[in-house]
Amino acid sequence: MLRLAQGEIDAAAASIRSVLLDTRTQAARARMLAAAVDILLTAGDLEHARAAATELSTIASGIGASLLNAASAQATGAVLLAEGDVEGAATWLCQASEIWRDLGMPYEEAHTCLLMADVCERRGDHEGRRLDIEAARRLFKQLNAEYCLARIDHQPKRPPSEAVGSLSEREAQVLRLIASGKTNRAIAEELFISEKTVARHVSNIFDKLGVSSRSAATAWAYQHNLI
Repeated sequence: MLRLAQGEIDAAAASIRSVLLDTRTQAARARMLAAAVDILLTAGDLEHARAAATELSTIASGIGASLLNAASAQATGAVLLAEGDVEGAATWLCQASEIWRDLGMPYEEAHTCLLMADVCERRGDHEGRRLDIEAARRLFKQLNAEYCLARIDHQPKRPPSEAVGSLSEREAQVLRLIASGKTNRAIAEELFISEKTVARHVSNIFDKLGVSSRSAATAWAYQHNLI
């Protein structure tokens, strides 16, 4: 939520708790629970946010719909991030991002990118944070979501990450994994990021090194003692 007073945040949290108490049917509760997690986390009510995420996960597992699975994964990831489980959060948020993308739901995908940016910040991965924020900004611009763009503009600036030659720290990390023979999927799993993010890194690496293949990038890595 963007620049809301604490009183407004607390009132929104109280309101959503009241609505959940009055909402009985499973379908209606499922629609409310994802929003409830976001509001309750903003208010600092981790206990109720965790309970809402757990209930949403139970409903999603029972119904098996992709949209509910994505909402549940995002809610679970957000709660884990608030609890300090950064790697657990990354796993669930990557899953959510991939489902939102497959469903063609850019607004939800963009919000997941912002959560992934927070994951990167906790890891000290400034380059990853920048890429996730840029991805969210691009999606919000496509949707003309001015309020959300304003939210991004209020994100604090971070210093650039340490570079290895012309590569950022994260790009150098990805290049080492390319040189070890890992696929984009394997790299994504090892770094707890999405395959789409890995693909962006690989494209940037190729452009910066002036190469067009993984083998050429690998040769560059060996020539410059990156391995």
